[in-house]
Amino acid sequence: MHRSRLYALIVDAPHDAAAPAAAFWSAAFGAPTEVDPAEPQFTGLRDVVPGLVTAVQAVDDAPRYHLDIETDDVAAEVDRLRRLGATPVSRWLDCHVLRAPGGHLLCVIPVASDPELFAATARRWD
Repeated sequence: MHRSRLYALIVDAPHDAAAPAAAFWSAAFGAPTEVDPAEPQFTGLRDVVPGLVTAVQAVDDAPRYHLDIETDDVAAEVDRLRRLGATPVSRWLDCHVLRAPGGHLLCVIPVASDPELFAATARRWD
């Protein structure tokens, strides 16, 4: 048994477009921005959707959107999603990047949200 939940909606933007993209989405959502010095590639958009991280990520690739799924068992969640048709793309530290049927990217990460929020909102998979 493991649990998982949608953790984040990430707007991926090429490095040179990330700052203007963050300014646009901040204004569009009326959300203040915040940057964690430990992860400067992310510009957080605070409180867009309660309980869901929303951020702009500077990437070395084309613009797109991707979802992050957090889980208390990364290997089990990756396996579950692969059985549903996702294919592995890459891995960076504890983040497993998959491509869902239809071509969309998603990342599977260890629990990053508040433990109480995770416990209250994660789905259980047997």
